[in-house]
Amino acid sequence: MPRQIITTSNAPSSPLFSQGVKAGSQVFISGTTGIDSSTGRMAGDSIQAQTRQALANCEAILREAGATLDDVVEVGVLLTDPGDFAGMNEEYARWFPSEPPARYAAKLGAEIPGLLVSIRMTASLA
Repeated sequence: MPRQIITTSNAPSSPLFSQGVKAGSQVFISGTTGIDSSTGRMAGDSIQAQTRQALANCEAILREAGATLDDVVEVGVLLTDPGDFAGMNEEYARWFPSEPPARYAAKLGAEIPGLLVSIRMTASLA
């Protein structure tokens, strides 16, 4: 099954990984942060602001792949500070208000200045 690399200018990118990969009916979104691609800076210094931007970035990548948040079957959330879990949930619930996808949350191992959250997703188009 061939894979298709998904890229959009509406989300942060890196030469070290693809923003997303589509393989068959599955779309895999890389760990995506709260960087605003129009400024190249973190969207804010609160967990809510960074979660909001990270989810908007994921949504932009999904859209480029022909998917929506309704197609998401799994979400992985990595937090710099596990104490931010409640604040992340506060924003997350606005994006998945009912019948949310499967999800896990863990502590982010890398130390990146100013980074509070990284979110990855898997969507299914079938």
